[in-house]
This record gives sequence, C-alpha cells and structure tokens, in this order.
Amino acid sequence: MEDIFKRLTEKLLEKNEQLSVNQARTWVEGLWEDFEATNAKAGRTYKGQDVTEKIVLKWIEQYGPHLHKYQPRNEKFAHLNEDDGIQH
Repeated sequence: MEDIFKRLTEKLLEKNEQLSVNQARTWVEGLWEDFEATNAKAGRTYKGQDVTEKIVLKWIEQYGPHLHKYQPRNEKFAHLNEDDGIQH
C-alpha cells in the first residue's frame, strides 16, 4: 500500500508544483479514504485496491492542478492545504 501511495503522491506532485510533499500525500490519502468510505456507505461491493487506485489517479489527473486552491468550509478538512514548508 505504501508503494501505491508513494506513486500517487509523485503523480500529484507532477500535476501540482504548488503542493508540498506532505500536502500531496495528505491529499492522496484523503481521496483514497473518501472513495472507499463512500462506496462502503453506499453498500457497494469492494472491488479492491486496483479500482481505488484508478479512481484516485483519475481524480489527480482531473483535479490535481487545482487542489492548492481548495478552501475548506468544514474544519475537518482545514489541514489539507496547510503549508509545512517542505517543497518537492
């Protein structure tokens, strides 16, 4: 799983140079968790890590360049764009 997250984080960093390594990793983990939790709540059958990876990769391709602009309204997501000062 670590290899998958690392690969997806690197892909996100290619798409968005404004994010730090830690921010990109946080986004990847959040997108992964969101997809799996949403599917579980909807009662869908688990399709495995390969399907989740494909969906997260699609989201990175589509939304990745803009994630640094995200302005959360919910305190739960406020950490997503906190700058830790570590750029890639």
